[in-house]
Amino acid sequence: MPAPPPRRVLSAVVAATALALTTAACGSGSDSGSGSAAGAVVTSFYPIQFATQQITGGALPVTVLTKPGAEPHDLELAPQDIGGLTKARLVVYADGFQPAVDEAVVLVDPTKVLDVADVAKLVPASTDDSDHAGESGTETEQHDTADGHDGHDGHDHGADDPHFWLDPSRYAAVAQAISARLSKDDPANAPVYAKNTAIFVEKLSALDEEMRVGLQQCRVKELVTSHAAFGYLAARYGFEQRGITGVSPEAEPSATALKAVGDLVRSAGVTTIYQETLVEPHFAQTVAESTGAKVATLDPIEGITSASVGADYFEVMRSNLVALRDGQECS
Repeated sequence: MPAPPPRRVLSAVVAATALALTTAACGSGSDSGSGSAAGAVVTSFYPIQFATQQITGGALPVTVLTKPGAEPHDLELAPQDIGGLTKARLVVYADGFQPAVDEAVVLVDPTKVLDVADVAKLVPASTDDSDHAGESGTETEQHDTADGHDGHDGHDHGADDPHFWLDPSRYAAVAQAISARLSKDDPANAPVYAKNTAIFVEKLSALDEEMRVGLQQCRVKELVTSHAAFGYLAARYGFEQRGITGVSPEAEPSATALKAVGDLVRSAGVTTIYQETLVEPHFAQTVAESTGAKVATLDPIEGITSASVGADYFEVMRSNLVALRDGQECS
């Protein structure tokens, strides 16, 4: 897997934050959903935002740093975004997914930060183009996952696959950690959070069962995707993921890697190559054209846009189930 994008120099972020705080003091304030509202729960990208909103049920304002349609891996924070982080009642993020957020949270009071990466039980992404990424998405635990893991203590998740929400069971564990933290910080609303979390987790459990039953008998077990975002889904439901690129969608495969994917498609009888909504489909189309496979869309649900086949996480996951049942030839 190519190395993650280089992080910006921390001093530049500090300077940007100083500018943001100065601007805020002069009366500037935007409620654009980018995390600038003081006292809000600021989330880093859609899956964390969606879970938090399901839990709070409107009891607290919830904002998100990654705007709809933006590729979350490439997020760049404006000064007002960083200023908003420092004024948030709580910042919820997953270390190792968005370098800009990882860098900015060091400026936030550690008691107001929740990193959900450990409770998601992330595992290393594949580092070898010849490996199936799904093989790294096993249940082998790489981190201590004791209740919650508050704050940001310097753990480096940069080499891990961050796409935990595509496994509903991991997503449920993250939701429970967010709920526990919100209940601790806001005990007056703890009963509301507990009730909403139970409903959300039950919905995730029902989705998990639908996925398990729907994908139980599939002829094609190799899951060929434009980038390796589906390792947890593959491991959960009995597939072996092969990403044309690695976990980072910005990476470009070598000619050797493209040939290896094409050879796998032919030898394994793969009939469908999956592209995504927020990633350029060129490489998926190249492999499909060279092998005679068709191209379908599998959404990693990093953000909901007009191109998403569904209005929220549950609708898009069920659309993914339909696409997988067709593309993997499930009965």
